[in-house]
Amino acid sequence: MRRVTAVGSIRQVGYRPPAAYGLDLEVLSFSEMRRRAGAVHFQEPHRIAFHVLICVTRGACAHVIDFKSIQCRRGTLLTLRPSQTQQFDIERNWDAAVVIFRPEFLLPLRTMAAVSDIRLVGSLEQLPEHLQLSEGEFVAVTEAIARMRQDSSAAGHSAEVHALLRHQLYALLLRIHLAHGRHDTERGVAPSNAERFRRFQELLARRFVTHRQVADYASQLGCSEKTLNRAALESSGQTAKAYIASRVNLEAKRLLVHTALQVGAIAEQLGFDEATNFVKFFKREVGCTPGEFRARHTSRVD
Repeated sequence: MRRVTAVGSIRQVGYRPPAAYGLDLEVLSFSEMRRRAGAVHFQEPHRIAFHVLICVTRGACAHVIDFKSIQCRRGTLLTLRPSQTQQFDIERNWDAAVVIFRPEFLLPLRTMAAVSDIRLVGSLEQLPEHLQLSEGEFVAVTEAIARMRQDSSAAGHSAEVHALLRHQLYALLLRIHLAHGRHDTERGVAPSNAERFRRFQELLARRFVTHRQVADYASQLGCSEKTLNRAALESSGQTAKAYIASRVNLEAKRLLVHTALQVGAIAEQLGFDEATNFVKFFKREVGCTPGEFRARHTSRVD
């Protein structure tokens, strides 16, 4: 990884492995990343332009993703997507297996149509930001990552190595989806509700700027608002209305911290008719005004 530029007070980091490494996916440990980039790099939050899988292999840490601190231990799996902000814990002694890959490294779905439920693999948005793996899942995931690391250093034509790593990545993502499904089952999430919530997430990712009413999504999904709320509560612990609000506010937080846009411009970009309505909405959900949130999260990295 490397720093690319600054947007507001948050540095953006693009995918750039060592010069001699010509692949679109890299596997390494957190300790190696830290030695390569230097501890100073990890002291500040930074916005990524690539996908990251982090599987904690030793120790414990607090990893910050989009303003939320996630307590991690051996077996915690983190999945991050482009545009998210992360901050590493450099105070504690821990390590992790890390897989970094460009967004375009994922194949178009039509080229993988023969794979069952490939829509789940192609949509990393449906993976949870963190998942605590069982011991068996942890072993399987870390062994798969170790195999990818070994193969990424193999001599041979880069196109062939790329193809091998791409298929290994899909297999790894399918394995993670299976683990996620098992955890849903253990938490008592009905398969039908898990599937409905997944479809709700997909719609929300595309429409949250223009549609903020539960009724809009229930209509698109062909179910009642009550049914959609039940699916959201089982899957996320939030009502559908609260889940929509949290997605809108996440985008607002990103724009407040990652850009220099005025509050009025952010309100307009998020589909609010008046800036005052946006400020009320944000304060009700977050507990402070947009200006206060921006000051709180940018002063420490000026």
